[in-house]
Amino acid sequence: MSCSLLEFCRLQELKTVRDYLFHSHKTEPNEEKNQTDNELSWDTSDWESAWDSGEYNEGKATSATVVEEDTRGQSGPWLQDCAVSLSPCSDLLVVAREQKAVFLSAKWHTDDSGREEMTLDVSWTGILSTEEGECVNSCICIPLASQKRSSTGRPDWTCVVVGFSSGYVRFYTESGVLLLAQLLHEDPVLRLKCRTYEIPRHPGVTEQHEELSILYPAALVTIDGFSLFQSLRACRNQVARAAAAGSDTIQPPPLAYKKWGLQDMDTIVDHSSVGKSVMTLCVFDQMKNASILGGFNASVKGSPPAMSQYITVGGGPYTGFYYAVEGSSQPLLSHVALAVASKLTSALFSVASGWLGWNKNKNEEEVAQKQKPKVEPATPLGIRFGLPDSRRHGESICLSPCNTLAGVTDDFGRVTLLDLARGIAIRMWKGYRDAQLAWLQVPEERSNWQSSVSAFHPSRHALFLVIYAPRRGILEVWAMQQGPRVGAFTVGKHCRLLYAGYRLMGVNSVTSQGWQLHTQQVCLLDPITGALRTVNIPFHLALSDKKSERAKDMHLLKRLTAMLKSREVSPDMFENEGKSVLLDIRHPSIKKQALESLLSHKNAPISCLISITSTLYDDLKQEDSNEVDTTLLQLCCSQLKLLQVYTDIQQLHSGADIESCSENDSLKDIEVELCRVAPTLQRYAQLTSRPSVSFAQDSHDSPLPAHIFLAQMEWEEHGALKVTRRSETEWNQLGNFLFWGCLCGKSPIQKVCDTLQQAGICPQQLLCLLLSLWLQREKAVLQKTDEAVKNLHTLLITLSNMKGAVEESWDPQSISPWWQQVRSMCIQSHNAAAALLASFVAHRAAKVSITSRADSQLQSEWEAVSLELEQWVVCVRQLEDVLVLQTLLLVAPPQGAAGTPVAQCSIKSLLEGGTGGIADSVSKWVFRHNLDPERLKAVLQKSEDKEADGKLKDEELQGGEEEKEKSQNNAYRTAELLVALCQRFPHSLSPDLLFAHCCWEYVVQWNKGPEVDIYTTRTTTAKNEGRYLCWAVEHLKLVSSPHIQLGICTMMWSTFIVKRFSAAAFLMEKVGKAPKDRLCRRDVGMGDKAMTSFLGCCVQLLQILMEADSAVEEVPAPELSVEEVWCGAEGPASIAELALEQRGVHYPLVQHHCLLGSLLHAAMTFNLKVKPLSLFDNKGKNAFFRDLTSIQLMPSGDIDPGLVSLRQEFLLRALTSWVQAIDDTSTLPSDSGSLILASSDPKADWWPSLCLELGSLLQLNPDILRRHLVCELYNQGLDLQAEEVMLEVEDKDVLGSQLLVLTGQRLSYSLLHSQSQTQAAMELLARLPPTLCTWLKAMDPSELRCPLVPLVQTSRLVGRLIEILPENHAQYSLTLHLLEAVDALTTED
Repeated sequence: MSCSLLEFCRLQELKTVRDYLFHSHKTEPNEEKNQTDNELSWDTSDWESAWDSGEYNEGKATSATVVEEDTRGQSGPWLQDCAVSLSPCSDLLVVAREQKAVFLSAKWHTDDSGREEMTLDVSWTGILSTEEGECVNSCICIPLASQKRSSTGRPDWTCVVVGFSSGYVRFYTESGVLLLAQLLHEDPVLRLKCRTYEIPRHPGVTEQHEELSILYPAALVTIDGFSLFQSLRACRNQVARAAAAGSDTIQPPPLAYKKWGLQDMDTIVDHSSVGKSVMTLCVFDQMKNASILGGFNASVKGSPPAMSQYITVGGGPYTGFYYAVEGSSQPLLSHVALAVASKLTSALFSVASGWLGWNKNKNEEEVAQKQKPKVEPATPLGIRFGLPDSRRHGESICLSPCNTLAGVTDDFGRVTLLDLARGIAIRMWKGYRDAQLAWLQVPEERSNWQSSVSAFHPSRHALFLVIYAPRRGILEVWAMQQGPRVGAFTVGKHCRLLYAGYRLMGVNSVTSQGWQLHTQQVCLLDPITGALRTVNIPFHLALSDKKSERAKDMHLLKRLTAMLKSREVSPDMFENEGKSVLLDIRHPSIKKQALESLLSHKNAPISCLISITSTLYDDLKQEDSNEVDTTLLQLCCSQLKLLQVYTDIQQLHSGADIESCSENDSLKDIEVELCRVAPTLQRYAQLTSRPSVSFAQDSHDSPLPAHIFLAQMEWEEHGALKVTRRSETEWNQLGNFLFWGCLCGKSPIQKVCDTLQQAGICPQQLLCLLLSLWLQREKAVLQKTDEAVKNLHTLLITLSNMKGAVEESWDPQSISPWWQQVRSMCIQSHNAAAALLASFVAHRAAKVSITSRADSQLQSEWEAVSLELEQWVVCVRQLEDVLVLQTLLLVAPPQGAAGTPVAQCSIKSLLEGGTGGIADSVSKWVFRHNLDPERLKAVLQKSEDKEADGKLKDEELQGGEEEKEKSQNNAYRTAELLVALCQRFPHSLSPDLLFAHCCWEYVVQWNKGPEVDIYTTRTTTAKNEGRYLCWAVEHLKLVSSPHIQLGICTMMWSTFIVKRFSAAAFLMEKVGKAPKDRLCRRDVGMGDKAMTSFLGCCVQLLQILMEADSAVEEVPAPELSVEEVWCGAEGPASIAELALEQRGVHYPLVQHHCLLGSLLHAAMTFNLKVKPLSLFDNKGKNAFFRDLTSIQLMPSGDIDPGLVSLRQEFLLRALTSWVQAIDDTSTLPSDSGSLILASSDPKADWWPSLCLELGSLLQLNPDILRRHLVCELYNQGLDLQAEEVMLEVEDKDVLGSQLLVLTGQRLSYSLLHSQSQTQAAMELLARLPPTLCTWLKAMDPSELRCPLVPLVQTSRLVGRLIEILPENHAQYSLTLHLLEAVDALTTED
């Protein structure tokens, strides 16, 4: 690969630009104008000519170039008379001459072919000068970095800096808006240059700061980059605000700058600011400089001072070196120009001022323009040394990116290379008059493996000097420092070489991390065609000279690589180019890389690869044996053999010569086994044959590319062929290529195996490839099971008969490594059906092999019994179990159920899962299918209880009118599958073990999301919140063993429950009532409705724990066991085993927590105000939330009467709330009432008995609670329920007095407060005894919640009062009067 000129952009409207800038000179005749039009038209003729490896003749000029020069009639090099600057980002070009300027901005266009190309279009034209007689001397475009975090290296905007002959330096936006103007020196500005931040490539390199340097004839001003960046951003923001507010003045901030008076040099025309010393000086150089500058008695400091280096070119001396010591000059602050820097003189405001109504006073402007800002004096800076040459005058200097070299042009037509560190000229070129210079820094191209190895080492960079000689129309590229010319191009004689030498301003070591700066280092602008081209130089040209064979080989290799990357490569082109490149390359290592690139091409035809490799092999054989590279020769030989094997296998698969498979006894045995498992295999195939998305390139039917085949084959030293397993996909592709045709019966099995054996592939690897293919293509195998099984049997027999497969010395009484390999792959496979079929075949094949060996050795009629066959019997039984289990797990859950991935099981995973692995898998399946606990219990009892079978069918077929018959059959078949699985695992899936695992699975899922419904994964309504925990408790109730119940309760409580339970108690204690939803979510992690259900489940859990603790002593602990074939399980213990290891609990402590849980549950259910922990004394409080197995000091003896009063008040309010709830008709039962949790139902009929039980535990008088309940029921109008409870009341006298008042309130409402008072009622009231009338009037019927009670019920109530009150009672006579009044009212009605 050689140097090249690449066009990346074109300039539009070149004629417009020239006409605008040279308007006063536009006096050409018509024919000259026509020539100019032709000159500026789009011409695509190629003006450059590249020399490969420097083969360029300087004196040679083509006739086409002469013709072009003559026909174009170029009027003059107009672009050389202009100040031109291109932004490093190539998005803005400025062309200025005298007072005028044109800004061209980048735009993207789509040509006719649909290809996008970038152009530079005119975006602004105008006059920049404001002082009389001033002209543009220099200009540069500085892109400013964006301060946004999302920026990736693109500039935010570009500032145009222009230096004038009046000494002013003005800053503009891309649209020509003046931002800032500064008069820092009163001499003309000669040159503007900028230096931006560069990431140091080496640890010892000093980090350079950003700055803008301005050269005057005898002074140099440097503006700090950070200060300039902030000032420009501030000015731009002020301009935007001023434009929005309609103002025309801004207040620009001052700039921090330094000003040096350059002495001891006659004339200065150009400069370069090198910055601080790049490398630290050694001690000798430091002492030398100190003695030369300070004399004999100069003192030497311990460390050299920080210095900034400036290089100037001109005359007397030819080149000057200046060093400014840090601290020798204080930074200056610029004075704001009164009228120049504060006025917006852009076209925007000059045009807008008329219609915006801005009134300007011209006299004030003229006075202001005459005032100039104060100019600070320069700090004298003497020259350190120079390169004296009295006759030579420098014209320009160009600093290298690494700040160590500089190129200088002079009036003698020489280009001089300077070493800035040593201050000497190290190289000179002649014959380059009016030359223009630029630098190119090229990083080394690294491959992926080189990048990983050298991640912590900086990459190498090559430095090149680009020289454009306009007199000769040539562009040359030279390697540094003493390198050759690596490229030359013929270009126009009026081009302009644009080199910025800087990048984005405002970047530092922090913000530049991760940025990709898209900048062009060197651009060549051709004013004839308008093309902008950049120079592309490969790194390897800097490594050696133009005659290097290695560089040529690398070029050929890259050319080959580019050809391989092309999408459209014909086979003939591929073959011819490959042969040509391989024969032209000389170095063996590069030739090997080229061959490997060809062989690894994914679309290479196999015939082309064979032809190319054979050609190279023949060429190597013809060379001298001493000179030929043996490694390359061996590579060619081995690859030829592999390609031949690939071709032979491909031909065998495409042939029609198919062998017939003979029937034998082994196949008959396999058919019997297949018939036995056929129903399960059929159901398994249905469940696995669901449609799925796949890509065409992943299809099994696509042919194996040759490069994948070659990549997995490796020759060993002794001539054997080793198959390397790189990835699972490629491994399966190779197995598919070798054996799938045999398994389908389309290829001759014996010939394929013979070909593979002759190739030298190990039988063990062939066996691994075959089984991997068989297991991986399970779906295709199940479609044609009988044929595939027969072919697999033949293949296994053929492979086992290969040399090296089964050892000759193998004893049938020991384990065979060959058959153990088959078992290992079946044991690890998750494809249960394919693994079972393979085990059937391998079992019979192993049996035949063992029988034949026994017959040959023993010559006996006895059947050979070996350890190998026993291993196969166990493996087959395990795989049958796994098949049934996997079939069950594949059954899809009902629509809307919790979506969890289907578990993949194998023998290995089940054994590693421990004794509870099987029950754990089934419990997860139960959770996914939302199987009701009672329904699961019926399934487990199906084989024993025929009634359960009928019940199960009824449940499955319930609602048959609405559901389809197909879904009913599937549900019943699923139940049958679960029954079959439980029969295969009588111990591992015993009811207690399965219920225990289901309980644990549900509580684990509840802990993940306490408010997730069992039917959906969304947050549910109040009636179904916390369903997971409720079903976990229901499963726990079905465990028959109290020992397992006790252990699981203890683990659930300590692992999941107690933390949330204590949080709920402390929260309720803190707020003093049932907390709101927000507080519940914050402290407990669930809503208020879910917390109510949670507390109810806690009470049930603690009750189960107490019952289990009471029954533990009466029932012996169960003995857990596993099936015989699964006794080798190694892994974590099952939930039941962990439960049996738990310690016993302290019954009073459990009862204490159950009491607290009941109080909390009642408070949340009825929304009561209570501080639950305050209902207990200090002993009771301290005992809460302790380990249930520990012995705690419990409350005993008499309790504080205040606590008794609080407890009694809470329970009375709970009973009142329950009575109100059961008579609440606002919430009617719905169809989904079965889903309502019983533990959270405020209408449940067990609340009164619970309150009475709590009362006895809290040492309260239960009779008080019963009397209160009777009164509340009568108060609510529930007389029948009140009569039932009244039978249990002991103190009838007190109850009679309470009910007498309630009866009076009812009668008072009927006689005195009813709106529909009849005349009979008024007459009755007049006939009543005065004592009764006064008593009735004193009653307050508003205390009754249900005053409208039928008189029959009131009469019945008065009759009850007469029965329970003794005759000597003080109010007995009043009761009789009440009875007469009620009877009279009843009679009237």
